[in-house]
Amino acid sequence: VQLVESGGGSVQAGGSLRLSCEPSESFDRIYTTGWFRQAPGKDREAVAAITSAATTTYYADFVKGRFTISQEYAKNTVYLQMNNLSSEDTAMYYCAADFRGDFSAEWSATRRYNHWGQGTQVTVS
Repeated sequence: VQLVESGGGSVQAGGSLRLSCEPSESFDRIYTTGWFRQAPGKDREAVAAITSAATTTYYADFVKGRFTISQEYAKNTVYLQMNNLSSEDTAMYYCAADFRGDFSAEWSATRRYNHWGQGTQVTVS
């Protein structure tokens, strides 16, 4: 299983970026898809997640109102629209997928996800 992220880059504060995550497996096999980020010297933290039926979305408090997670079945892609970016959003962003349905773990827990992408860098200056 592969998760391919794209859409990262450099942007000025206040700008926007849209990240994409395309899994090599159909959404039908994925329970939850999440976005995490990790800045240098910091722990990996959860940003947002969406269930496969797109019935539920989750957001970290620090991105509420600025980021939106969505998915497009026709393209088998999950998006993270990021608006009003600040330097604090600078990090490597990772897509993660839960193929096991491990609902014993919170959406924000890394152990819930058993497949990870390689990451895409977001730099805000």
